[in-house]
Amino acid sequence: MKLLTRLTPVASLVLLSLGSVSLAHANDDFKLSDKLSVTGFIDMSWSYADPDGGDSSQSAGLDQFEIDFLYGFSDKLTAQVDLEYQDNGTGEEVDIEQAFINYAISTEFSIKAGRFLSYSGWETEEPTGLFQYSGTGYAKYFYGGYQQGISGKYSTDSYAFALSVVNSLGDLEGEARDSENPGIEAMVAFMPTESITVKGFYMTDKLDGTDETTKMINLWASYAQDSLVLAAEYNTAENSAFAGSDASGYLLMANYAFESFGLTLRYHAYELEDGTGTTIEDMSGITISPSFSVTDNLLMVFEYRMDTDDVSDSDANFLAVEALVTF
Repeated sequence: MKLLTRLTPVASLVLLSLGSVSLAHANDDFKLSDKLSVTGFIDMSWSYADPDGGDSSQSAGLDQFEIDFLYGFSDKLTAQVDLEYQDNGTGEEVDIEQAFINYAISTEFSIKAGRFLSYSGWETEEPTGLFQYSGTGYAKYFYGGYQQGISGKYSTDSYAFALSVVNSLGDLEGEARDSENPGIEAMVAFMPTESITVKGFYMTDKLDGTDETTKMINLWASYAQDSLVLAAEYNTAENSAFAGSDASGYLLMANYAFESFGLTLRYHAYELEDGTGTTIEDMSGITISPSFSVTDNLLMVFEYRMDTDDVSDSDANFLAVEALVTF
């Protein structure tokens, strides 16, 4: 979803209403049989970083490859398994990213169980769910991440509710298996018109190895009409980084798409304090990201980003070019 020209406004809004922004697959799934289809993406990029007072660096290569298997056993029972290769900067990994079953009790109410991505957050974990190349970097403090557990969701055209009971919150890898102190994620969503979506999340969990409780609040709203998408997000969290930590952050984003071209402008900022009130992180960034759909399956994304670190009083400039192939 780097470019909304891949989908009609109506299709975009339908997908926006399903979770955090997730227009991951604009193309039809490849059907291997009546009950099994496959979809996925290949993500490659070149990036250049030039920090104040430091040496510039650049990198290029394959960032991520993912293939998703979608099983439709019946009208009520479905399953999904996502296999992922990723170079996360610390090494190469091959993982089962998601693996869950979903049972539709009715047209409005469904239950899923297994390993799945949190509903929370405007920006998704996948490159296919972003309007630009990079994420803000604050998801680790405010979003639910990948989770293992069970989730129930009631959804209509104008509102939705969801409740998840999971092993751990804020675990971006989804590897936590200790269910002695489960985490809770609650969602309330309103879609008063076809153009407007408003969602709120409250998440709570016991911080590992402590008696402290992690509490996270994520609020976002979007307006999508014709070629224009506007979004705003606000986050606050207690003990999400470590015991005694206090964090807050927000973003403002605008995307305009015309024919095969698109342009995204984003501003984000976040702050992290320790238990004494000392600011540990105080970051903000401006992102300008044009994009171009070469074909229905190939999207080129270009990005300039300037980050400001108010703790060290320094700036850093980033450039990136991304080639994203979806199937």
